Amino acid sequence: MFGECHAHIFMNGRSYKEAVERHKNGVDQQAVKECLRQYRDAGISFIREGGDRYGVSSYAAKIAKDYGIDYRSPVFAIHKKGCYGGIVGLEYETLSDFSVLVKKAAEEGADFIKIMFAGLLDFDVYGRVTGTALSFSEMKELVHICHEEGFAVMVHINGAEAVRNALISGADSIEHGGYMTDEELSRMARLGTIWVPTVSPVGNLRGTGRFDEAAVEAITAMQLANVKRALALGVSVALGSDAGAVGVPHCSGLMDEYQYMLEAADGDKEMLDRVLAASEKQVKERFRRH
Repeated sequence: MFGECHAHIFMNGRSYKEAVERHKNGVDQQAVKECLRQYRDAGISFIREGGDRYGVSSYAAKIAKDYGIDYRSPVFAIHKKGCYGGIVGLEYETLSDFSVLVKKAAEEGADFIKIMFAGLLDFDVYGRVTGTALSFSEMKELVHICHEEGFAVMVHINGAEAVRNALISGADSIEHGGYMTDEELSRMARLGTIWVPTVSPVGNLRGTGRFDEAAVEAITAMQLANVKRALALGVSVALGSDAGAVGVPHCSGLMDEYQYMLEAADGDKEMLDRVLAASEKQVKERFRRH
């Protein structure tokens, strides 16, 4: 069974507010143990976290070995003040603030650093990304700081120009990466950057009535088309569902993601499994502190 390369164990796949209520006054240890048990029973023995601000992923990383799970965590994600990211991490205002947070993550046992470089896909408007992406110069400096401290960098990002800047800045993995063009996909292949497309958070919204159905269909089709192109170009596509997000339950969300990848691969399971296995190996090798 493949591992889960993008999860948020503090989320429950139903309601962000409900998840916060569960953990805001202290980690609900039983909930974390139950989630890890489910992963173990599903045969999923590798998880790369996306982080949270409540200490949940940190606790999970400490006990995951008891469930036979190799668990990698950034502890918390880092975002610029006034930009998207508060739901999963801590904010910085200056580069000095950012450096302090990197050191804090290191002290708390982070395996890598996760940075929010841009906003979310707007599921009601095709082509729109919420918020403003960081500038190229800032992306480059943040990645440099992390690499100097021995950390790989996982970046939450959407939008072609933003992704292109993140790739040039040296980001180690692109998470989500909505609206990329052939230029970004080709660059990603040349650089060997890992891409985790996370199709499930939008694909699983189809038919729910939560957002504009036409927009949701179009976004899903766009992402699947880019995965298909990425596979053809030799991009290191890794399997990650954004487990815990609304509509993406832990464990079954990964199964959903695999089916989306298989659709993009035109049913070529042998080829897809080969790519996913190689990419997961790269994730395991890179996303640990050196």
